[in-house]
Amino acid sequence: MELIVKHFNELSTRELYEILKTRFEIFVTEQECIYQDLDDKDQDAIHVFCINDSGRVAGCLRVFWNDKAAGVAQIGRVVTLEHGKGIGREILHKGVEIATEQLGAKKIYLEAQEYAIGYYAKEGFEVVSDVFMEDGIPHVKMERATK
Repeated sequence: MELIVKHFNELSTRELYEILKTRFEIFVTEQECIYQDLDDKDQDAIHVFCINDSGRVAGCLRVFWNDKAAGVAQIGRVVTLEHGKGIGREILHKGVEIATEQLGAKKIYLEAQEYAIGYYAKEGFEVVSDVFMEDGIPHVKMERATK
Protein backbone atom coordinates (compact mmCIF):
# COMPACT_ATOMS: atom_id res chain seq x y z
CA MET A 1 0.00 0.00 0.00
CA GLU A 2 1.16 3.47 -0.81
CA LEU A 3 1.56 5.96 2.03
CA ILE A 4 -0.16 9.30 1.57
CA VAL A 5 1.20 12.36 3.36
CA LYS A 6 -0.92 15.50 3.52
CA HIS A 7 -1.38 18.51 5.73
CA PHE A 8 -4.93 18.83 7.04
CA ASN A 9 -5.66 21.61 4.52
CA GLU A 10 -4.76 19.26 1.66
CA LEU A 11 -7.06 16.41 2.71
CA SER A 12 -10.14 15.79 0.62
CA THR A 13 -13.44 15.54 2.45
CA ARG A 14 -13.50 11.81 1.72
CA GLU A 15 -9.94 11.28 3.04
CA LEU A 16 -10.75 13.14 6.25
CA TYR A 17 -13.97 11.16 6.65
CA GLU A 18 -12.13 7.85 6.20
CA ILE A 19 -9.36 8.84 8.67
CA LEU A 20 -11.92 9.77 11.32
CA LYS A 21 -13.97 6.64 10.57
CA THR A 22 -10.93 4.40 11.11
CA ARG A 23 -9.92 6.19 14.30
CA PHE A 24 -13.47 5.87 15.66
CA GLU A 25 -13.73 2.20 14.70
CA ILE A 26 -10.55 1.26 16.58
CA PHE A 27 -10.35 3.71 19.48
CA VAL A 28 -14.05 4.00 20.33
CA THR A 29 -15.74 0.84 19.05
CA GLU A 30 -13.01 -1.82 19.30
CA GLN A 31 -11.35 -0.47 22.46
CA GLU A 32 -14.69 0.59 23.96
CA CYS A 33 -13.27 3.98 24.91
CA ILE A 34 -15.56 6.99 24.83
CA TYR A 35 -13.36 10.06 24.44
CA GLN A 36 -13.14 13.31 22.49
CA ASP A 37 -11.17 12.39 19.36
CA LEU A 38 -11.68 15.77 17.70
CA ASP A 39 -9.30 17.88 19.77
CA ASP A 40 -8.42 20.75 17.40
CA LYS A 41 -4.93 19.35 16.72
CA ASP A 42 -5.80 17.76 13.36
CA GLN A 43 -5.97 21.15 11.64
CA ASP A 44 -2.30 21.86 12.38
CA ALA A 45 -1.10 18.33 11.68
CA ILE A 46 0.48 16.44 8.84
CA HIS A 47 -1.46 13.22 8.32
CA VAL A 48 0.11 9.96 7.17
CA PHE A 49 -2.28 7.29 5.97
CA CYS A 50 -2.84 4.49 3.49
CA ILE A 51 -5.96 3.30 1.77
CA ASN A 52 -6.72 -0.38 1.19
CA ASP A 53 -8.35 -1.98 -1.84
CA SER A 54 -11.80 -1.41 -0.31
CA GLY A 55 -11.23 2.35 -0.07
CA ARG A 56 -10.81 2.29 3.72
CA VAL A 57 -7.98 3.98 5.60
CA ALA A 58 -6.01 0.92 6.74
CA GLY A 59 -3.68 2.90 8.99
CA CYS A 60 -3.01 6.49 9.93
CA LEU A 61 -1.29 8.88 12.29
CA ARG A 62 -0.73 12.59 12.66
CA VAL A 63 2.41 14.65 13.30
CA PHE A 64 2.25 18.13 14.81
CA TRP A 65 4.20 20.53 16.98
CA ASN A 66 3.94 19.79 20.68
CA ASP A 67 6.31 22.66 21.56
CA LYS A 68 7.68 24.39 18.47
CA ALA A 69 9.96 26.73 20.45
CA ALA A 70 11.66 23.74 22.08
CA GLY A 71 11.72 21.76 18.82
CA VAL A 72 9.41 19.00 20.09
CA ALA A 73 7.10 17.35 17.57
CA GLN A 74 4.39 14.92 18.56
CA ILE A 75 3.03 11.83 16.89
CA GLY A 76 -0.49 10.82 17.78
CA ARG A 77 -3.66 8.98 16.87
CA VAL A 78 -1.61 6.06 15.54
CA VAL A 79 -4.01 3.37 14.42
CA THR A 80 -4.13 0.40 12.07
CA LEU A 81 -7.31 -1.22 10.85
CA GLU A 82 -5.48 -4.19 9.36
CA HIS A 83 -3.08 -5.92 11.74
CA GLY A 84 -0.07 -8.07 10.91
CA LYS A 85 0.67 -6.49 7.52
CA GLY A 86 3.43 -4.08 8.59
CA ILE A 87 1.24 -1.03 8.03
CA GLY A 88 1.83 0.30 11.54
CA ARG A 89 5.60 0.01 11.17
CA GLU A 90 5.54 1.82 7.84
CA ILE A 91 3.36 4.72 8.97
CA LEU A 92 5.29 5.15 12.22
CA HIS A 93 8.60 5.22 10.36
CA LYS A 94 7.16 7.82 7.97
CA GLY A 95 5.85 9.88 10.89
CA VAL A 96 9.33 9.95 12.44
CA GLU A 97 10.79 10.93 9.07
CA ILE A 98 8.32 13.82 8.73
CA ALA A 99 9.00 15.07 12.26
CA THR A 100 12.73 14.90 11.66
CA GLU A 101 13.14 16.04 8.07
CA GLN A 102 10.09 18.13 7.28
CA LEU A 103 9.52 19.78 10.66
CA GLY A 104 13.16 19.67 11.77
CA ALA A 105 12.21 18.53 15.28
CA LYS A 106 14.94 17.92 17.85
CA LYS A 107 12.78 15.48 19.78
CA ILE A 108 9.63 13.48 19.09
CA TYR A 109 7.06 12.86 21.82
CA LEU A 110 4.10 10.52 22.01
CA GLU A 111 1.74 8.97 24.50
CA ALA A 112 1.53 5.22 23.97
CA GLN A 113 -0.94 2.71 25.23
CA GLU A 114 1.05 0.51 27.61
CA TYR A 115 0.61 -2.65 25.52
CA ALA A 116 2.25 -0.88 22.52
CA ILE A 117 5.53 0.12 24.20
CA GLY A 118 7.49 -2.51 22.23
CA TYR A 119 6.04 -1.27 18.93
CA TYR A 120 7.30 2.25 19.55
CA ALA A 121 10.61 1.05 21.04
CA LYS A 122 11.43 -0.59 17.70
CA GLU A 123 11.42 2.90 16.17
CA GLY A 124 13.76 4.25 18.88
CA PHE A 125 11.26 5.63 21.42
CA GLU A 126 11.99 5.29 25.14
CA VAL A 127 9.57 5.40 28.06
CA VAL A 128 9.99 8.63 30.05
CA SER A 129 7.12 8.37 32.56
CA ASP A 130 5.33 6.07 34.89
CA VAL A 131 2.13 4.47 33.66
CA PHE A 132 -0.85 6.83 33.78
CA MET A 133 -4.50 6.36 32.96
CA GLU A 134 -6.00 8.22 30.03
CA ASP A 135 -9.63 7.56 29.16
CA GLY A 136 -9.48 4.36 31.24
CA ILE A 137 -6.49 2.93 29.33
CA PRO A 138 -2.93 2.65 30.76
CA HIS A 139 -0.50 4.89 28.87
CA VAL A 140 3.13 5.99 29.10
CA LYS A 141 4.95 9.01 27.73
CA MET A 142 7.70 8.17 25.26
CA GLU A 143 10.36 10.27 23.55
CA ARG A 144 12.94 9.91 20.85
CA ALA A 145 15.81 12.27 20.02
CA THR A 146 16.10 12.93 16.31
CA LYS A 147 19.89 13.23 16.08
